[in-house]
Amino acid sequence: MNYLEALSRRYSVKKFNAEIIPQETLHNILESGKLSASSLGLQPYKITVVESEEMKQKLIPAFYNPSQISTCSHLIVIISKKAIGENYIQGYFNHISEVRNVPLANLDLFKKSINQHITQKNNDEIFNWAEKQSYIVLANLMYAAAIENVDTCPMEGYRQDVIEEILNIDPETEKVTVTLALGYRSEEDHFQHMKKVRKPNEKLFKFI
Repeated sequence: MNYLEALSRRYSVKKFNAEIIPQETLHNILESGKLSASSLGLQPYKITVVESEEMKQKLIPAFYNPSQISTCSHLIVIISKKAIGENYIQGYFNHISEVRNVPLANLDLFKKSINQHITQKNNDEIFNWAEKQSYIVLANLMYAAAIENVDTCPMEGYRQDVIEEILNIDPETEKVTVTLALGYRSEEDHFQHMKKVRKPNEKLFKFI
């Protein structure tokens, strides 16, 4: 299946079947999120993968539409940072130094540039920026899943306070941006038979 076929087949699944995604396939999908483009390379988010049935059952009351969470194979929760502190940035540069085998001193100019960029923003601006990065991750996860023939449904309809409590998320420092249910479509989900509706090219694209 090429990528256009995969994207044409993709839709937001309303009900999954009982099949569990193989670990290798799940790994590939998650790696696509790991490899997502990220402004300044800072990756101001983390990804929680809910795979245990017990935890999925606990999360059902957090969602306004429980059909996806109650039937999916895995639930991905993308959590954005509300602030970027000095320790986070230092950890980032320690990691660069280790991975690229570069002395930290050689990274000083880059580090100063990032510090200047971050300190010019207030926490609301940082969070808005972090959420945008999180949606790039979401898009990559959905695209990779489509290529792997795994179905998805992105979801924003949940009670923030409930999901934060269940996942032990500190609301002072981070917030759930979006969730993504993964699995395989149920034969009972009639939405799979509907034609995909998108703007015609002449209304979507402008060539200048």
